[in-house]
Amino acid sequence: MILRSLSIGSLLLLVLAGCQHDVEEEKAEAATAFQNVVVIIGDDHAAHAVGAYGNPHIRTPHIDRMAQRGVRFTQAYANAPLCSASRQSMLTGRYPHAAGVTLLRTSFPDAQVTIAEHLKDYNFQTGVIGKTHFNNAGSHGFDTVIGRGQWQEALEENPPAPLADSLDTYGAWRPFVDPAAVWLNAAAKPLPLHDEDMEDTFYARAAADFLEANQQNRFLLWVGFHNPHSPFNFPVEFEGRFQPEDMTVPEGSPEDDRWIPQVFKSLTDEEKRGIMAAYYTSVEHMDKNVGLILDQVDALGLDDRTLVIYVGDQGYLLGHHKRFEKHMMWEEAIRSPLVVQAAGQYGQDRRSDVFTEFVDLTPTILDALAVDPLPSAQGQSLMPVLTGQIEQHKELVFSEFLVDNKAMVRNAQWKYIFTTGTRDLGQGYETGHPPPGITHRLYNLEADPGETTNVATRPENEAVLLELQQAMVNLFRNTDPRAGAIPDSLTLEAQLTRFCIPPDEDAQIEAR
Repeated sequence: MILRSLSIGSLLLLVLAGCQHDVEEEKAEAATAFQNVVVIIGDDHAAHAVGAYGNPHIRTPHIDRMAQRGVRFTQAYANAPLCSASRQSMLTGRYPHAAGVTLLRTSFPDAQVTIAEHLKDYNFQTGVIGKTHFNNAGSHGFDTVIGRGQWQEALEENPPAPLADSLDTYGAWRPFVDPAAVWLNAAAKPLPLHDEDMEDTFYARAAADFLEANQQNRFLLWVGFHNPHSPFNFPVEFEGRFQPEDMTVPEGSPEDDRWIPQVFKSLTDEEKRGIMAAYYTSVEHMDKNVGLILDQVDALGLDDRTLVIYVGDQGYLLGHHKRFEKHMMWEEAIRSPLVVQAAGQYGQDRRSDVFTEFVDLTPTILDALAVDPLPSAQGQSLMPVLTGQIEQHKELVFSEFLVDNKAMVRNAQWKYIFTTGTRDLGQGYETGHPPPGITHRLYNLEADPGETTNVATRPENEAVLLELQQAMVNLFRNTDPRAGAIPDSLTLEAQLTRFCIPPDEDAQIEAR
């Protein structure tokens, strides 16, 4: 017995050595933990519209700079192709059905605990600037809240410089009132504003002010730009950056025809190319504003202790599958850029192909800040991937668009989409066809990466279909507060039908 042969003094030395080792580990962890975090969100910004993600035409030097300084995730998925649902899911680390926001106008419930509220317990200064889509006046844990009202006040106090009468600019945005070519800015017109007066430029400067005011504090800064959301705004200085005739619109496939919304059917090829040109220009203006924030982080000497994350709240179908919107489960609509700039701690110009969801952002940030996890969060920290401890993260990703009673799961080879089909597509995107009823879609992404052929009815895929249906039910059962009220004795199809009813539908009815 070795321990019996040791003197009391020797045992004491071993204990002290062990304690010293623990102290050294804690010191090492504190040294590598980040003090602050900046999260920057582009609105409807798809992964296919970033230089660092392989687009050879668009110029996004500042997001690309972040990728050079850190890690870009190529398989990052929004948990909802809808602004409000996606953003509140990010803030809570909970799936949209659990965060209580799956519809566009749902008020963000006060009962949901955000990352900002959690970090207040650790004396962080917290600021949210720009688009929030809270749909209420609550601060949700943020000390500083700056939005459209403050921008409009700034314009009243400092009226914009007049423009030349010869400039042809974009007027009021009236989606679904004007033809799609108008509200999607197919003419690629600028707003009647100079760059210095643009809304997103105002937010970037407000973010820079927040950084300067809080450089001695620990802080969370959450910035939500409005670009490149339609009508793809940009200032007069950015006019003509892209010419419609230089754009190439994706062709789509015959299977897309059944699902094309009526609002897009009258678009000409020229108009489609113009929409692409406007979107690309809006992305480039947004990237310029990302640069203003990055430059301030560097100028204040915060770069070595500040985690900076860029993410799109979802993707965008820019002619893909013959439509111009999100709201669908095709790759271009739900896969977005996710770039982590981390002072070189996790490598530089590094690419990660692991599957991740935006529900993972809050757990990852808290892990990087070396604070306790948020108990209510349902995501999974990416830190083991970032630090190289593991090479895989998730086998399955999930997204939902309960406006259309629709949900999706995908793994490395297969994507399964379920919808109840109880009505035609919502939010103004009706196809004009009768409601299709319960619909199953299965795509073999290895053989068909463009998602052109639904193979759900093929007998050889029956086992795969069943496996993915069960995986979707399991995810709902593990994360949805309503799970106890939905009997597991029901068929998988019946369970999915129940889970795909928006939990916030009653609140929407009451609000109206």
